[in-house]
Amino acid sequence: MEKTANALGQADLEKTIVLTGAMVPYKFGSSDGLFNLGSALAFAQTLSRGVYVVMNGRCFMWNNVKKNRKTGEFEEAK
Repeated sequence: MEKTANALGQADLEKTIVLTGAMVPYKFGSSDGLFNLGSALAFAQTLSRGVYVVMNGRCFMWNNVKKNRKTGEFEEAK
């Protein structure tokens, strides 16, 4: 997701783009997908033009996000 956000961010589109997803598949019953979708919709209503990644109730700029493979969570890259 951070690679997609980076590509979109570098394109410098005049839009607000919010990327989100689920760390746990919906079929498992305890998916975080619906929470992340709700968070993304809420952030999208207030954010200025740019590209963002929204996961676990947190919002990251396209150029300051990475997935921590050990914890399975997104965090600031810097």
